[in-house]
Amino acid sequence: MHHPLPTLVAMTICCRTAAAFSSDRPTISRSITGIVSRQHAYPSAGTAPSRLKSSSTDDATADTSSSSFDFDEDESSEQLLADRPIAPPSPKAAASSPEDIINGADIGVVDEIIAVDPTKPAGGRYDELLDSVGLGGDALTSLDYLSDLRPVSPNDVFCNRELKMSAIKAIGFDMDYTLAQYEQPAFDKLAFDGAKEKLVNALGYPEEVLDFEYDHTFWVRGLIIDTLRGNFLKIDRHKYVRLAYHGFTPITSEIRKHLYSRTFNVVPSFTERHFVNMDTLFQHVDAHLFALLVDLKDKGEHESLDFKTYDEIYRQVRECIDLCHRDGVIKDEAALNPEKYIIPDPDMVPMLKEMQESGVKTFLLTNSYWEYTSVAMNFLYHGRKVDDELMKKNEWMDLFDVVVVGSCKPAYLLDRNLSLFRVRPEDGSLLNTDGLFEIEALGENGAQKFLDMGKCFQGGNSQHLTRMLDVGAGEEILYVGDHLYSDVLRSKRSLGWRSCFIVPEIADEMKVFREQLTLRKQIAELRALRDELSLFGDSIRRNAKDPTSEAVQTKLKQIDKDDEKIKDKLTVLAEQYHAAFHPVWGQMFHAGYQDSRFAYFVQNYACVYTSKATNLGLSTISRSFRTSGEMLPHDKLLAGRATEFIEVD
Repeated sequence: MHHPLPTLVAMTICCRTAAAFSSDRPTISRSITGIVSRQHAYPSAGTAPSRLKSSSTDDATADTSSSSFDFDEDESSEQLLADRPIAPPSPKAAASSPEDIINGADIGVVDEIIAVDPTKPAGGRYDELLDSVGLGGDALTSLDYLSDLRPVSPNDVFCNRELKMSAIKAIGFDMDYTLAQYEQPAFDKLAFDGAKEKLVNALGYPEEVLDFEYDHTFWVRGLIIDTLRGNFLKIDRHKYVRLAYHGFTPITSEIRKHLYSRTFNVVPSFTERHFVNMDTLFQHVDAHLFALLVDLKDKGEHESLDFKTYDEIYRQVRECIDLCHRDGVIKDEAALNPEKYIIPDPDMVPMLKEMQESGVKTFLLTNSYWEYTSVAMNFLYHGRKVDDELMKKNEWMDLFDVVVVGSCKPAYLLDRNLSLFRVRPEDGSLLNTDGLFEIEALGENGAQKFLDMGKCFQGGNSQHLTRMLDVGAGEEILYVGDHLYSDVLRSKRSLGWRSCFIVPEIADEMKVFREQLTLRKQIAELRALRDELSLFGDSIRRNAKDPTSEAVQTKLKQIDKDDEKIKDKLTVLAEQYHAAFHPVWGQMFHAGYQDSRFAYFVQNYACVYTSKATNLGLSTISRSFRTSGEMLPHDKLLAGRATEFIEVD
């Protein structure tokens, strides 16, 4: 049985330069399926997975071509993470051998020792600074209230762009994965199991699909799905692919580069239709089911899959999961047992009430339809499942000035021609409205009169919302959501709304970052040492009177030898650092030593971000959020304690 050529276009492209495949179609098909040893579940930590590689190369010579991105150790460390996942290091584990010691320090994590004096205001942390600028002594009287060390937690709101809360007139919230957080993996399994059944029973997929098991722990947000090739990518802010999997099989460095950098005259923008961003936690389901089907297809044992392209398989997975959202497979079950799937948040009601009491308007803007929105919000409001009589009261609506369900974001933010319907909370039926025309026709205070007739709506567009809220400028609205594209990027780029991005994963990321701080510092300092040695070697080559002399060559060889030692050590340390965050994909906000693409968009489009929506309630409406200073590389070098600035003519 031979795979049809269209399903293999991507793999053929990469293998054309990686190995000498015949141009005969059956031979290509057999060669490609023969280079992959398949597993249906990703290997546990410590187990070496199969690797997608050319059959004509071995481990030692697989990456023979040079790349301008390859000189540093971050490239090889992340590839090692893919080639042989390792267990994350224990945060407090002691060094067990001389190889675990570098510069006399254990590479395990030890707490950073910071000198504080509990007898002084703020632990004496600011004494030197304040004395140097003339504010020492008793000039400042409020420092006594500060802790000896500044507390930092996942409940903090972190700032990318200055935000003066007192200038915000309306604060809006998404519902799913924002106000309503879900139990994992229980909630996702509703979509996963429902989609499996639809694929088999409605679309004729093999019965084996029904045996698939869901594991959300394999995935992190910020990845990109290449639906054309069946690949999963982690890229940095410069669109360089750092790590790639085909299904659950790691792709070797050589093939990855031939696919995504070397064989194209133009670097992929990753905005093409077949690249799908994993921006929400919902998409873990899509990714896992698609990856399992990629592996099943590559086995070549099912004719029904042989004649489907990877892209077609992904589209059918997406359609089945979408249908699960629409036909009640997911939300009907969640409505019957909300306590099993929705995480209560006792801070939601006090936060929203305080915002309203402060004079800020609040609104709910969700893609969920009325029936499920009512169930979820009633559960969050009362902290329990309520009976039909109490549910019909929908007391939670008092927390919002406007409620919009079935909004169809991001179209809601972009398409000004979408019609607005009023929802009758009693039975969920829809009533036509004339939208902006009706508001204008009501005359003075038309927006309030319009809302007095009912403040719950379905559909519409952003113009309807801003008119009902009586908000004049986008910068007066703060929208809180979990979807990087629909909630944050589009609202910010198209409408100028201020944005708050919800990142539940940041709690674990911060915990591991703190535990691995010493390891991170060692890596940074070793990289600085490599850079300094490289700079010195370059100055020798440039300034030596006789670069070929024995003395010069001896120095250069010493530098090269030391550089190789440091690079080898860095590769190991960086691999351990990445694995501490996630044994497959590493740190969510970083790809190698660069910010990940995910981090890039968070930095550029989220004014603030935090682990959960109700963290905003820990601040008053008079709070101003400030950014930490930003520095380019030349400033960072000069800011280092062990640097010397040399003036030149």
